[in-house]
Amino acid sequence: MMMPSTSSIIAGEESIVPSVASVSGESSLSDMTQTVHFSSGNPRIGETRGVMHLFSDDAVSSSSSSSSDLPIGRNPLVCVLGVPNHMTYADFCQFCGSFIQHILNMRTVRNDGVENRYSILISFDSQESTDTFYQHFRGKQFNSLEEDVCRLLFTLDVQYTGYSGTIDHTQPSAAGPIEQPTCPVCLERLDQDTGGILTTMCNHSFHCSCISNWADSSCPVCRYCQQQPENSVCCVCQTTENLWMCVICGVVGCGRYKGGHARRHWEETEHCYSLELETQRVWDYAGDNYVHRLIQSKTDGKLVELNSHGSLSKDGCGSFECSDSGMTDALLNSKVDMIISEYDELLHAQLENQKQYFEKLLQNVKEETEQKVAEAASKAISQRQQKLQTRFDRCMKEKHFLEDLNENLVKNKDVWITKITEMEEREKKAVQAKDKKIQGLEEQIGKLMAEMTDSEVLESEEVEDGTVLPISTDTTSFSVSGNNAS
Repeated sequence: MMMPSTSSIIAGEESIVPSVASVSGESSLSDMTQTVHFSSGNPRIGETRGVMHLFSDDAVSSSSSSSSDLPIGRNPLVCVLGVPNHMTYADFCQFCGSFIQHILNMRTVRNDGVENRYSILISFDSQESTDTFYQHFRGKQFNSLEEDVCRLLFTLDVQYTGYSGTIDHTQPSAAGPIEQPTCPVCLERLDQDTGGILTTMCNHSFHCSCISNWADSSCPVCRYCQQQPENSVCCVCQTTENLWMCVICGVVGCGRYKGGHARRHWEETEHCYSLELETQRVWDYAGDNYVHRLIQSKTDGKLVELNSHGSLSKDGCGSFECSDSGMTDALLNSKVDMIISEYDELLHAQLENQKQYFEKLLQNVKEETEQKVAEAASKAISQRQQKLQTRFDRCMKEKHFLEDLNENLVKNKDVWITKITEMEEREKKAVQAKDKKIQGLEEQIGKLMAEMTDSEVLESEEVEDGTVLPISTDTTSFSVSGNNAS
């Protein structure tokens, strides 16, 4: 059984991928493949939708190191799923730089239902290069700082299912010559033999070497960014309908048919120019009319001038009709001078308004700052004064306490002086009495000693006479009692 042919993944041209011979039947292939819906193109201009038939992860062994372990019936076409949106075209080209010379085409697509990520279809010059690329980059981190890894799947078939847009997308007639497209950067032919070709999300094609020098995530031709911003909302009521953005300061507000916050912003700031996000038209609140001169072409997304004297053709480009072709240059020159003069006046007026507006803001900020400084100084002085008053009160309280203590000590001093004087007098009298008593005792001892001496003399005299006379007891007691009485 022969599988259907695969459309080219670059420019929409029909090309044939080598046919796949069924080995185990149609049911076996369907069990090993999975279907992924995708889309590409700028939704504002045209969007191409399609289906990718990818070999599932179960069809490849996790430890496959040789071509025999890879799925049978594979093509030199792989898909890198889940590339982070912050990874630019240049980053991805640098990531797979060692295989750039073997890559024929790369196409960036969006997967349905997947946000903040995109996928890349890569076509190689041979099956051997495809297998080597698959084995080398499968499961490899995009960079060492993130956990995201490269998820590679072999692609069995890619089919385009439809196109929706504002321009005709019919294929050119095969009878006439087909001009080969050129790279918008280097203006050389987009020939697969000379190098790899990368097609961005908006269907613009470049040489890989040329897009590698473009550090931005947007397209160099139409500035369509693969990393779409979040949905805008009104800064006041948070609505997402009928939004207008101030072209001077970028504030987003709703229109007069909603909450009228965009107009209120003009009344507060005098920013009179506002851009309608849905139609990209500019409204002048002061003049109460549209003033935009550039619109987005529906053909290629480029900005073209809206000619007020001409007409707007169906393809979105302005056309100018003049009966005398010799007057064209003069009219264009005069129109350019008029536009320059008008732009200068407009710029001068807007700068003057902005100067007054910001001077007013600065004056308000200055007054608020001075008021805040005065309030802060007054508050600080009040707090300092309160602290000093508290400290003063505490010191006065301590002073009164010390004065009372000193007065009590003075009174106690007088009392103690009186007591000490009385004690000294008592001590003096006690000493005098003691001295008088000691003197009396000394006199008694002297008399006693004299009597004892007299007694000894008498006894000695009696011994010499040979007669010992008994001493009368009464006489001795009388003499002792007489001494005690004395």
